[in-house]
Amino acid sequence: MGIVKLSDEMHENLRVASAALSRSINSQAEHWMRVGMLAEMHPNLSHDEICQMLVRAELAGGLDLARLVSAPPPGAGKAVRRAA
Repeated sequence: MGIVKLSDEMHENLRVASAALSRSINSQAEHWMRVGMLAEMHPNLSHDEICQMLVRAELAGGLDLARLVSAPPPGAGKAVRRAA
């Protein structure tokens, strides 16, 4: 466990979001970091798809970066419909 220094403005944003979403400030910060990390790793995914990825990761035992990097992105096997 480490210490992360945040600006006063970001801490206030965390405080407000954590209260609104019934999370601790640390849990809210960790959530935003997970979403941001996955958004950087998979820039083609929407927020909804990233949230689904987080749920699948939790069901599989938690967010494991090594497993996530090696797994195909959500929807990789879906057929793509093209307009004629």
